[in-house]
Amino acid sequence: MYSIGEFSRINRITPRTLRLYDKLGLLVPAKTDSWTGYRYYDETQLPDIRRILMLKGFGLTLEEIQGVNEDESRLPEILKRKESELKASIRDDMDRLKGLRLFLSDQREEKTMEVCIKSLPEVIVASMRTTVPDYSSYFTVVPKMGEYMEKVGAVCAEPAYCFNIYHDGEYRESDIDVEICEAVVKAEKESEKVKFKTIDAVPEAACILHKGPYETLRESYNTLFDWIGRSGYRSCGLPRESYIDGIWNRDDPSQWLTEIQVPVEKIS
Repeated sequence: MYSIGEFSRINRITPRTLRLYDKLGLLVPAKTDSWTGYRYYDETQLPDIRRILMLKGFGLTLEEIQGVNEDESRLPEILKRKESELKASIRDDMDRLKGLRLFLSDQREEKTMEVCIKSLPEVIVASMRTTVPDYSSYFTVVPKMGEYMEKVGAVCAEPAYCFNIYHDGEYRESDIDVEICEAVVKAEKESEKVKFKTIDAVPEAACILHKGPYETLRESYNTLFDWIGRSGYRSCGLPRESYIDGIWNRDDPSQWLTEIQVPVEKIS
């Protein structure tokens, strides 16, 4: 038999952890000396501790491992859930890594984002207002709008001008109220999905070019609104995101180009 110290060395875990497992009933020593209270383990418990440590390494909590020990049939369901959680965590980590690399790249290039004031002309648009579950949904929603426009015979204006207008009045991560607009030559007969309207000219708009994936747009928004406040302007309309380069013509998200356009007026 192995003392608790020997068993801890063999399995590279602390005696304190083994005492916790004993307390929870996860791994009860084969023998406990009634006089000294010393715990002893035997070789038949080596597979048990390996299994506990393996499941813990998969991300299972001690409570979940305890539940599996009581009912083995729960294991496939728990492991499937852990698999989904790990995949989501990997996606989040990859997004953070992508943002970190872009930041480092920008630092190396000493990239500066320049804000300009310009007018936005009156424009006839095919418009589809909808609520999307999240920002990644644009990759399915926007192509569908193109199909709807084609069905009603809409012809895109040249140069192309495609932009989104957000109607929530605040940043939302889900259930986003967005209006997708595409400049067209003239209004056509409306359908249930696509409406046509004329958007008035904007005398002055503060604009900034954002290069990179949409996940990092907040940095450009922050820079733009900081500039607006410091330059004696205030926003007076809903911001637009004008898509110049994107997934349709650039495989690398770091090469996507979006112009943020915010109607502004000078503070008197």
